[in-house]
Amino acid sequence: MTILVIGSGGREHAIVWRLSRDSRSHKLFASPGNPGMAACATLAPPAASTPEGWLAVAESINAGLTVVGPEAPLVAGIADTFRAAGRPLFGPTAAQAQLEGSKVFAKSFFRDHSIPTARFVAAATVAEAELALASFPFPLVVKADGLAAGKGVIIAHDRPAALAAVRKLGAPLVIEEFLRGEEVSYIVLSDGRNVLPLPPAQDHKAAFDGDQGPNTGGMGAYSDDRILNASQRQEILDTIILPTVEATGFVGFLYAGLMMTADGPKLLEFNVRLGDPETQPLLHRLSSDFAPVLDAAVHGRLAGVSLDFLNAPSVCVVLASGGYPGDYATGVPIQGIEEAEATGATVFHAGTRQGGAGIETAGGRVLGVTASGPDLGAAIEHAYSAAGRIHFAGMHYRRDIGRKGLSRYNESTAGT
Repeated sequence: MTILVIGSGGREHAIVWRLSRDSRSHKLFASPGNPGMAACATLAPPAASTPEGWLAVAESINAGLTVVGPEAPLVAGIADTFRAAGRPLFGPTAAQAQLEGSKVFAKSFFRDHSIPTARFVAAATVAEAELALASFPFPLVVKADGLAAGKGVIIAHDRPAALAAVRKLGAPLVIEEFLRGEEVSYIVLSDGRNVLPLPPAQDHKAAFDGDQGPNTGGMGAYSDDRILNASQRQEILDTIILPTVEATGFVGFLYAGLMMTADGPKLLEFNVRLGDPETQPLLHRLSSDFAPVLDAAVHGRLAGVSLDFLNAPSVCVVLASGGYPGDYATGVPIQGIEEAEATGATVFHAGTRQGGAGIETAGGRVLGVTASGPDLGAAIEHAYSAAGRIHFAGMHYRRDIGRKGLSRYNESTAGT
């Protein structure tokens, strides 16, 4: 099968990497791709980063399946464009993608379909939002309405901070109650009727150790079956995932960002694609072929299909540019990728490019060092040992990815 993967980040590198490991070989293309993907796919940059531009790429290679990594093309209607041309693509329509594209739309959808979520007010203007602040105790949460690369959520601990957040994000926006509990990522494949869940994962959004600092696109993640037990997974499917699929006919990856509260799971947000960096540890654990399942989902045939995952936790540590999630330099040479991979870890490229002297930085999140192990502690130790072999000026990363799990499961590791 000829497969096109759209995107240029660590998530897309993980998708291409996993497809390249299927028992049957595929002709793999990545658009625009990155230097890491070039090792297992042909890079095919589009003439324009638009649905029409990517359709032209798919037509030129006669792609039998297209998989979209990032959210922006989905919100822009790439699935509609491909389907109108009769070209198979796994992903939601523009209308379905509004579950991620608009927080106001999404929260209203949750309310209308009795999906458990935080109490909220949708504000059309900054003035409305400022008035709504009085309806919530502190801390509270301010969310930008549109796509914000994972950085459109601000937790405000007092009124001055809340006012500043409202003015920074601008209207429309959502004000909602702050929920206490454990955040979990739970992702399913959906063919419009049937769903196939992936194992649970946990993202680490804050920039610095101990969940301190501003939110980022994600500084690391781990996947471990113990994050959610069987009854919790079923409750999430019954109260959140399945009602959404039934109401929308959603096709694609549906990612539920959840808070596991004392009152049960509550939905913080939906994403309409795989998470980044959750994809990296999830696909590192996948032991069965990936392409046949994606193809079955595109054609509405997920019933009875399964995916097999290794009973081995996996951890991804993101190496970021100095200054991220604020301003950062690019074009910084990177050393040590081969040395890291020599440990048996997998280094997924995110914000990289080919420079005159080798691989260099090209984004805020640069690399995702990913490793699995017989237990979570071993996976953490392996990932950090490999990460320590990579160097570039200004590089920073969190030292506590997966530590919450270690505490929860009473495991230990030699340290990072």
